[in-house]
Amino acid sequence: MKHIIRIFKFGSSLWRYYIGVGVFTILMAAMSQLQPLFTKGAIDQITKLLSGGKADIDLVALYAVLIFVTDVGQTLMSNIGGYLGDMVAVKLQRLMSQRYYEHLLTLPQAYFDSELTGKIINRMNRGINQITDFIQMVSNNFLQFIFSTIFTLIIVAIYAWPVALMLLSLYPIFIGFTIKTSGKWQSYQKKINEQLDIASGRFAESIGQIKVVKSFLREASELKYFNKRFETVVKTTRPQSRFWHKQDVLRRLVLNVIFLLVFVYIFVETAHGLYSLGTMVMLIQYAMLIRIPIFSISFVVDQAQRAVANTKDYFDAMDVRPDLTDDKNAKKLIIQSASIEFKNVVFHYPGSPLVLKQISFSLEPGMKAALVGESGQGKTTITSLILHLYAIKNGEILIDGQNINKVTQESLRESIAVVFQEPYLFSGTIRENISYGSAQATDRAIISAAKSANAHEFISKFKKGYDTEIGERGLRLSGGQKQRIAIARAILKDAPILILDEATSSLDTKSERKVQQALSRLMKGRTTLIIAHRLSTIASVDRIITIDGGIVQEIGTPEELENSGGIYAKLLNFQKIHTTAGEKRLKKYEIEAI
Repeated sequence: MKHIIRIFKFGSSLWRYYIGVGVFTILMAAMSQLQPLFTKGAIDQITKLLSGGKADIDLVALYAVLIFVTDVGQTLMSNIGGYLGDMVAVKLQRLMSQRYYEHLLTLPQAYFDSELTGKIINRMNRGINQITDFIQMVSNNFLQFIFSTIFTLIIVAIYAWPVALMLLSLYPIFIGFTIKTSGKWQSYQKKINEQLDIASGRFAESIGQIKVVKSFLREASELKYFNKRFETVVKTTRPQSRFWHKQDVLRRLVLNVIFLLVFVYIFVETAHGLYSLGTMVMLIQYAMLIRIPIFSISFVVDQAQRAVANTKDYFDAMDVRPDLTDDKNAKKLIIQSASIEFKNVVFHYPGSPLVLKQISFSLEPGMKAALVGESGQGKTTITSLILHLYAIKNGEILIDGQNINKVTQESLRESIAVVFQEPYLFSGTIRENISYGSAQATDRAIISAAKSANAHEFISKFKKGYDTEIGERGLRLSGGQKQRIAIARAILKDAPILILDEATSSLDTKSERKVQQALSRLMKGRTTLIIAHRLSTIASVDRIITIDGGIVQEIGTPEELENSGGIYAKLLNFQKIHTTAGEKRLKKYEIEAI
């Protein structure tokens, strides 16, 4: 019950719609209760006539008109209430989607590292669709059932209180049976949802990397994996459905027996002269009216259980609290010279051994520094920590002497531009992707950034220029074009600190030269930290920082380190000897052999 209440509380801002739905539902329920009374009146008048008495024909005609009026009223009320219910559903869908998305954007990078994208999306879709369906069902049906039952029991009690008591007993019996079966049903549903989430997660991954799937001829295995999960869903649904319907048969049989007692009582007492023919018909009509909602409770309960089970993951995600938040007294980061300093930084990912152990180094303003180390030694982790995507376990990271834990994350990330090795672009136009670096950028600024990134020339050749749609992740652009768009985005941001996961691999010579020119312009005047993938890039930096075993092995200029016997000197030697073994060693350091 607490979960259902939470669902309604979540949409409490829609209270005006709830009231509107309630009012029209009450009116519709009231009108439906008047018809048996009018029918009783008409039958009583006709019975008098058939018995040789005098009947009021005008009154009989009036009852017919009143029945018509209540029919029309129900038609109007049900549709107006249905419209309001539909609006509640769609507004609630928007509200829940917005809040879910807004909440996800506040969660730290660690949350997304441990969750499949498809699962995150599936939870949202399943939870929101189930809640909106449930609210719509409650608005359009459930409230009418409740009020119809209340009105029916009151009217029946006035004419035949024993019948009212028998009808009233239906509800605790039915609800008791339902509560008894609810827990087991939801345990089945939990398993079903887990399998659906895994299947959806893998589906999203496969479609997102369809080139990999096709190139390795893995279509059949991916489909097999997907089908296996759904086969588990089918196998779990079978006992779940069988269990539910067995229990529903028991519930309905008990109700059938009670209705038998109701009809026997009404017929016998009418035969004994306790009730008139009109009263008997009226009581039968009310019994049939109450029969509809009581038997429909199976559907209502089913929907309620689905709402509880299918929204659990949604609300669990909403309950996740960001473990990386601004300090209560956090101030805005003020950049004057853009120096960077790591002081004895210790870090590990949740459930993993230490990645960084007492890392210390400093970058002077405007300096270009390269991080060098084997794959998995923490180079990318260091850049992520500068962005404060994760919380360090010990030590300090300072920018212009300001501890990044003591400044707002917004002001920190405003001061840092990033060019990733994979140029992450969004579906939409080239203009939209470049302006991602600054939402307020003018067309002139966007074009200027594109020119600096050596992108304006190829953009101008497109028929729609900057309004060209690039497809999902920029699939309609070449590798070099995507990278130059990403660089233009970083140029437009114009941040004093630059993180550069150098991305010139797999490019033809012409594209690589244009990208390198664009990168050189981007780095000018900025404090830059580079994860280098080419020794030519490393040779041109002001400082090299080598990482080994989670600690800094050496720091110095390229000239100082080329004969030091350390990692950089070894990499230079591996490149000179041009052997297979040397190339393998370079690959371990994510350095391209040329």
